[in-house]
Order: sequence, then C-alpha cells, then structure tokens
Amino acid sequence: MSVAASHSRTSYILDKLQSLSGVIPIGAFLAEHFWSNSYALVSAKSYDNVSSELQLIPWRIFVESTVLWLPLLFHSFYGLYIWWMGKSNVLGHPWMSNWLFTLQRVTGIIAFAFIAWHVYTERFVGRGMTAYADVQASMMNPWFVTFYLIGIAAASFHLGNGLWNFACKWGIAVSVKAQRAAGWFGAAVAVSFTLMGVAIVLGLHYGKFPLGGYVQ
Repeated sequence: MSVAASHSRTSYILDKLQSLSGVIPIGAFLAEHFWSNSYALVSAKSYDNVSSELQLIPWRIFVESTVLWLPLLFHSFYGLYIWWMGKSNVLGHPWMSNWLFTLQRVTGIIAFAFIAWHVYTERFVGRGMTAYADVQASMMNPWFVTFYLIGIAAASFHLGNGLWNFACKWGIAVSVKAQRAAGWFGAAVAVSFTLMGVAIVLGLHYGKFPLGGYVQ
C-alpha cells in the first residue's frame, strides 16, 4: 500500500470516527443534559434531586473521561483540523452545501468554547455540586444568559447538521430522498434542542416553573 493510499484510508477512518463521536456519545450526552436540566422548569426541589443523583454516579471521573471529555477533545480538535484543511468558497459560490460547511465549523468552535467553559465552571469551580439556587443566581447576569443562549443555539445547530452528515457518511441516508429526510430530521433536532435550551435558561433567569403543574 502506498503512503498516499495509507494516508487516505487513515483520513477516511478518522472522518467516520469524528462523525460518530459527534452523535455517540456527545450528541447523546447533550440530549441527556437538556433532559436533566429541564427539571429546573418543574421545581427547585426536582432540579436539586436530579443533580444529587448525577453526583452519586459510581466511578464518576472515569465515566466522564471516557464518555465525554476524551470523545469531545477528539471530535473538537480533529474537527478544527478538517476546518483548517478544508476550503469553503461560500462568498464566491453561496450554495447551501458551502453555507452548511461554514456554519458547521463556526458553530463547532462556538460550541466547543461554550462547553469547555460550562464544564470548567460547573464541574470544577462548582465541584459538580451546583444547586438550583446557585444556577439561578448566576443566570441573573445578562452576559451570562447571552453567552448561554448563543452556546445552546450553536451546539444545537452543530448537532442537527451533524446528524445529517453522520447519516450520509455512514451510509444510512444514501438516496436523495433519504438524505432530504435526514436533513429535515437534523433541522427538527436543532430547532427543538434550541427551544428547549432557551426555555431552561429563561426559566432560570426569571425563576419560573412552567412545568410545575406536573408536581404532585
């Protein structure tokens, strides 16, 4: 096998693994994170109970490292490499594919910065033991809220568009019809995750519990 062929095969494998890591486990973690944080819309007690359960996960550091940190670092840094090596002529050729390529890279950088900052402040500064009162107090800062809204929108778009890319790369969506369906599914995920995240942030900011009626 020639050096060029070997390099091409390595790039092919890394591209597929990078796409996979964006869905499993990072995308799955993002979905779980939105779900668990949605308890902030139920009541402060419900949020604190869920937070306490997450803090008691056995082998927490090992689980976080293998499920989140290492896949996130691989996905992010290899994604930056792809962005650096790629060429997007979105101004000269403003086609949808060029726009999606550019937006995927830009939102990826924003999402990485947001997640890194979020993990640092909540996991290390807060020692992973933040209660509803602590989070709600931090959400009173308008700059804090703005950064969260931007980060949530970027992460949601990146995941939604990444799902379409994943379906195409892994042969799940081969035909034009299947790729179109995958695109609509990714768009639905991006919009629904964004709306969910915005609802959580605003609920914390205003101290409201719109889902409190579910509490018996």
